[in-house]
Amino acid sequence: MNYEDVQKVSNAAKAKSNLVNTNFFKYFIRAIMAGFFIDVAMIYSNVVGNVFSKTMPEWGKFVGALVFSIAVLLISFVGGELFTGNNMVMAFGAYDKQVSWKEAGKVWGVSYLGNFVGCAILALLFVWAGASGTADYFAGFIGNKLSVPLGQMFFRAVLCNFFVCLGVLCGMKLKSDAGRFLMIVMCISGFVVSGFEHCIANMGIFVTAYCLVPGLSLGAMLKSMVVVTLGNMVGGALLLAWPLRKMSADK
Repeated sequence: MNYEDVQKVSNAAKAKSNLVNTNFFKYFIRAIMAGFFIDVAMIYSNVVGNVFSKTMPEWGKFVGALVFSIAVLLISFVGGELFTGNNMVMAFGAYDKQVSWKEAGKVWGVSYLGNFVGCAILALLFVWAGASGTADYFAGFIGNKLSVPLGQMFFRAVLCNFFVCLGVLCGMKLKSDAGRFLMIVMCISGFVVSGFEHCIANMGIFVTAYCLVPGLSLGAMLKSMVVVTLGNMVGGALLLAWPLRKMSADK
């Protein structure tokens, strides 16, 4: 990236940190909204998957992956604070010495909590609405999702946020709406169709599944959340942000 792009990402990190410190409520609402948008995509994607599951499951996976892209599109075009995207932005700002790691950690913590609140609210509304008939669909895949070996789960999460943060970066860097739309869809649908693990999407999935599927282990879901969250942080903050800053122009 050229120096103008470096400044753009680092300035975004500073702006996020300043907003958390000066107007916590506004920042937290933005994080809740990002959780809403992730759950909109989760609901849309899983309803599509349910519709296609019995007749054309391969198409269901592909179309579901495409429609999940609406999550980051909404965050890019409407606004919101997504924990996984912030992994890359705040780490980049810290590598560029524009924010401290303590400031980065604060942004991560607040956005993570706000994302959970947003995901939980929309997931509960989805369950209470009872309109989608997806209980059997969730029961069919949630067990497999939780039974993935922890090592594989971690690396799926690392790769997931590498894809997600590429989409976020393209949304920040590209100037045309059409270009942003195309690159975000390509990056986000790529991680979904590959079966990678996103901690914020999993918040909505787990809350929904816990309400719809009897006998799910809360401990297994919490263990998965810890592993996937750590993997997402490595994918965004280390696998992408560190080499990206090292290869970019200094002035």
